[in-house]
Amino acid sequence: MDDIRASKARPARTVRARAATEVIAAIVVMCGAVLFVRNGTLAMQASFSQMFGSEKAADTALQIALLLNVALILFGWQRLRDLAREVEERSNAEQRAKTLASTDSLTGFDNRRSLAESGMALLANCGARGSAVATLLLDLDHFKTINDLHGHSVGDDLLRAVAAELEQIAPPNSLLARLGGDEFVCVMAFDPANKSLVDEVAMAMVSRLSKPFDISGLHAHISVSVGIADSAAEQTSFESLLRRADIAMYVAKRGGRNRALWFELMMETQLLERAALEEEIRAGITDGQFVPYFEKQIEIATGRLLGFEVLARWNHPTKGLIAPTDFIPMAEECGVISDLSLQVIKKALMEARHWDPSLTISVNLAPTQLRDPWLAHKIVKMLAETGFAASRLEIEITEAALYDNLEVAKSIIDSLKNQGVRLALDDFGIGYSSLAHLRALPFDRIKMDKSFAMSIEENDENAAVINAVNQLGDSLAITVSVKGIEDESARATLSKIGCTKGQGWFYGKPTSITATRSILAQHNMLSSGDTSDHDVAADQHDLGYVPTVGSRSQIG
Repeated sequence: MDDIRASKARPARTVRARAATEVIAAIVVMCGAVLFVRNGTLAMQASFSQMFGSEKAADTALQIALLLNVALILFGWQRLRDLAREVEERSNAEQRAKTLASTDSLTGFDNRRSLAESGMALLANCGARGSAVATLLLDLDHFKTINDLHGHSVGDDLLRAVAAELEQIAPPNSLLARLGGDEFVCVMAFDPANKSLVDEVAMAMVSRLSKPFDISGLHAHISVSVGIADSAAEQTSFESLLRRADIAMYVAKRGGRNRALWFELMMETQLLERAALEEEIRAGITDGQFVPYFEKQIEIATGRLLGFEVLARWNHPTKGLIAPTDFIPMAEECGVISDLSLQVIKKALMEARHWDPSLTISVNLAPTQLRDPWLAHKIVKMLAETGFAASRLEIEITEAALYDNLEVAKSIIDSLKNQGVRLALDDFGIGYSSLAHLRALPFDRIKMDKSFAMSIEENDENAAVINAVNQLGDSLAITVSVKGIEDESARATLSKIGCTKGQGWFYGKPTSITATRSILAQHNMLSSGDTSDHDVAADQHDLGYVPTVGSRSQIG
């Protein structure tokens, strides 16, 4: 603390020392001038006396003193000039520092600090004149890709080019700022009766920035998401305007990018709800509120139970059971889907290790999980901790997940296959459906998307697609299973086609751990002693048993 006070005191002491030096130099000059006048007068009187023969010659000491006075005056004057030059240089340095502190060094625009001051002044001025202020917050789309592919030097050149275009589009006397990274702000005054002017400016920015930029011999393709907030409806602070524009920009980016949106109060409400949901999800993971539900997987021809697919449910302490569609997207967006998924999978494996060894467990992985190079290690460690046989576990992934980072995904898949884990390509028939993946990756099963079986009776083409995929599986020695079987007619058609494995509500809705355990107990498919009252009570307490509700959603 003493060091901090001392460091703050040093500039003040320096200023005082320089001021004292200036005063001393000035005093020296003044004293020298006074002595010069006095000695000069005496010397002149002595010279005149000598000329008229009334006095003796001028004293040599007086002449020496006169010369010293001249030297003293010259020294003092030189020192004053040096001090004046130092003051000018210091003033210029302070001005440069002030400029650097208030502007963005890359683009020359205002920075966040100076924008806040200028924005408040503009808001006050417009309020006094009866006009309004519009704040446009711009966030470049895909800028990170340019940086990652071509380096920060090209990225900086692109930012300067963007700044030049914005300066051309922005109305005269508007404020332009770069908040950092790839975020820009344009603040402009406008007539509240003519909002179309703001729309024109925003759309001009969106249109121009969606066109390629020629940067360092490259054609850089970006776009921009723009959020707009204005002071026409109510008196508000500039900071509030900036925050609302940021919210609108966030909604524009989530809605598809390359667009401009005006702020609406509904956006703020939804943002607060999303923030609250994110906090609840994080707390739910910490408290173990996410639990597995099990959907039967059946041999279509015989009806024999082959295993279960694990689905996630949120056993919320106050809201009850929540379906995955209400929390999985948010968990993916806020980066906790891996923790959530692994927690549910581990609970499922802890339970399924007591089931008949012939029963398999299928679990879904989210696309973001396949970007984690440690995923295979985490799953293998989980198998060791739970004592669940790797050969009974089937990992389901979608083709969309493979396109994010095929090399990392392939490494994960190979590691799991080496441990004996089985692999299924989920939701086949929609999206990419690339045969190259079936050839390049060691899949054990193809799972047809549920949309084919759900409308197989109404659409003959669906039956033809399932038949073709089934024949493809036979030729590649990959079994094919079908999801979405909801009635006997669909089951019979699939059996006739030759599909061996299926699942859907025709065989029952997903069930909790306790309900699944009861089903298996009825078929003598539990290890001995696993149906004790103690185990059931512990299951209800630890995993939060609630009545079964139907949902077709699943992890990922």
